[in-house]
Amino acid sequence: MKRFKIVLDTNIIYSAVRSKRGMAFKLLSKIDENKYKIQISVPIILEYEDVLKRNLTHLTLSVSDIDDLIDYLCKVGEKRKVYYLWRPVLKDIKDDFILELAVESESDFIITYNIKDFTGSEKFNIKVITPNEFLKILGEDI
Repeated sequence: MKRFKIVLDTNIIYSAVRSKRGMAFKLLSKIDENKYKIQISVPIILEYEDVLKRNLTHLTLSVSDIDDLIDYLCKVGEKRKVYYLWRPVLKDIKDDFILELAVESESDFIITYNIKDFTGSEKFNIKVITPNEFLKILGEDI
């Protein structure tokens, strides 16, 4: 089975820590099964950390728990440096760094709940899908 390269939009990380019942949590819980490899960069890790800590009152995690999660993602993720910028490509320029990471890492997918935000990524042969769709590709029961 092919080991997919994926980039996780911040809303996936946030959703996964917010609820253990959703598809984002199920997807993150499969990281150690070696069916896919998350691609990370300094900007995306800083974004994950910022969003989680800024929304701490809506989460059941402590600052220490968030630090542990970020450390774990840094440990298991494939680290990438993005040397080029094509901005703007996407409707929301704040999402361009996610697309740039996906292109640089030759990722198969960007996983997000906001598919429309990534209109334009098809130019780079990057598929944008939801966690549910990706879990189906992995052959997981939904």
